[in-house]
Amino acid sequence: MQFRLALTERLSLIATKDGFIDTQSPILDSGYADINAGLKYNLYRDTNNGRLLSTGFTYEIPMGSNRSLQGNGSGEWNFFVTGGTRLGQKAHWISATGIRVPNDDNAENQVAYWSNHWDRQIGDRPIYAFTEVNWYHYMSSGTAFGPVEGGDLFNLGSAGVTGNDLVTQAVGAKLKPRRNTELGIAYEFPLTERKGLLEDRLTVDLIFRY
Repeated sequence: MQFRLALTERLSLIATKDGFIDTQSPILDSGYADINAGLKYNLYRDTNNGRLLSTGFTYEIPMGSNRSLQGNGSGEWNFFVTGGTRLGQKAHWISATGIRVPNDDNAENQVAYWSNHWDRQIGDRPIYAFTEVNWYHYMSSGTAFGPVEGGDLFNLGSAGVTGNDLVTQAVGAKLKPRRNTELGIAYEFPLTERKGLLEDRLTVDLIFRY
């Protein structure tokens, strides 16, 4: 679950990670995820051309379940910049880049990332086809886990991963039945030989805006 609340015209409170992990994986059990929250500030907004530029940070509180590979380390900072623009009349490009910095370099890895999203409206209906590409670059190695990358959900403190890259792609569709409601589905898979913990993933999301 994610939660976003506008505090002013430019400043928002964001909570981007929490919830329960339900899994049949042989290497972890079901349990609660860490909680990630912070602030986001809009630097530039052009409604006529559909352009946005924002920056912000979040802090991940290690209060999840250890059996779900959560709750490790002493917390993690995420500093990011996001931007987006309309392409023509029916398409969009959204990009986000940042760095995840743990308080304990042994328990968690430092990771840089860059994510890109492209979508296009299909005909005149409120249906959009999209694709996404996500790049994770491991900047440090820890001592808490074996040489495997955790991707976006996990920060394992893996050993021997400095300099490794993990790239994934997602393809999907989104329906906007109302101006304040979105329903989407996406299938994600690795593009690099290194897969980390991700073999493939199906994501379904439902968004309500106020």
